Amino acid sequence: MNDRIQNLRRRLEEPLLVSSPVNVRYLTGLVSSNAAVLVEPDRARLFTDFRYAEAARAVKGVELVELPRDLFARLAETLSGRIGFEAGHLTYARYETLAAGGLELVARRGLVEGLRAAKDEAELAAIRRGAAIANEIYERLAAERFVGRTERDLAWLIESSLHELGAQGLSFPVIVASGPTAALPHADPGERVIGEGETVIVDVGCVVEGYCSDCTRTFVTGELPEELARAYEVCLRAQEAGLTAVAPGADGVAVDRIARDVIDTAGLGERFGHGLGHGVGLEVHEQPWLNREFPSTLAPGNVVTVEPGIYLPGLGGVRIEDLVVVGVDGPEVLTTCTKELVTVH
Repeated sequence: MNDRIQNLRRRLEEPLLVSSPVNVRYLTGLVSSNAAVLVEPDRARLFTDFRYAEAARAVKGVELVELPRDLFARLAETLSGRIGFEAGHLTYARYETLAAGGLELVARRGLVEGLRAAKDEAELAAIRRGAAIANEIYERLAAERFVGRTERDLAWLIESSLHELGAQGLSFPVIVASGPTAALPHADPGERVIGEGETVIVDVGCVVEGYCSDCTRTFVTGELPEELARAYEVCLRAQEAGLTAVAPGADGVAVDRIARDVIDTAGLGERFGHGLGHGVGLEVHEQPWLNREFPSTLAPGNVVTVEPGIYLPGLGGVRIEDLVVVGVDGPEVLTTCTKELVTVH
């Protein structure tokens, strides 16, 4: 029996058509760009086309139904009655196709994502391996030359090193942001040449066995302007306060507030405009959330980032991010590379 499907079944009021590729993978292990799972009270059917059928036959606990490539047109003919669908994933065009077939469609939200939030030991092992690769990357970077290189060159070196160390992909494109570019939270590495006396934000995540990691450190290339040096000190204190607050039962909004209060008190609150953190798993941004907009309650097995940032337009920026497992005995910080200010040349 597939335990994940069984756990999902307990949450359902009607059969649920799972169409998100990530959620299909979570429930069945099948990696496919064209598959759906219908979870019913007494069975689960996995629908896909010829390209994925052989892999799908190996999935235990489901009935394989091979359909032509226009999967949802055939689902509209195959299925009947009242069916839940993933409101955050089913496109409107596919919704129209299913509705035209006479299905009574009921929007459901977050059912599989809620299950994905608490990781089992196999999932945690993959995430730990990804975090260990990030730790090695930052150790290597501390010995690298920064000044005189472009952001893009350094980003390419990091990406190559990730693969060399066993990463199977990137959680997101590597971020290297220096000088004024570091004031942009999600800057793209460009042709800017890294200079002296700047902060350089490096944000790295890799994929191991389908699971993501995520870690950010800020390097300096010499003596900083007083405003940037102070921003680093404030950001580090906020990050440590946020880490301390991560615990089972903690409210994500409150955890965000604890770190944010440190930055607000320092008079830099307007320069921290994003949330404190997010869940990490099969996706690099998933439940639970540590921010003011999406309430969440932390539970054992959650994996979250804690990543305050301070961004000073025209001058530079600072972000410090750890990847953390929520544990009953306290947070397990997976990204153990130093957060002391590292000067590179």
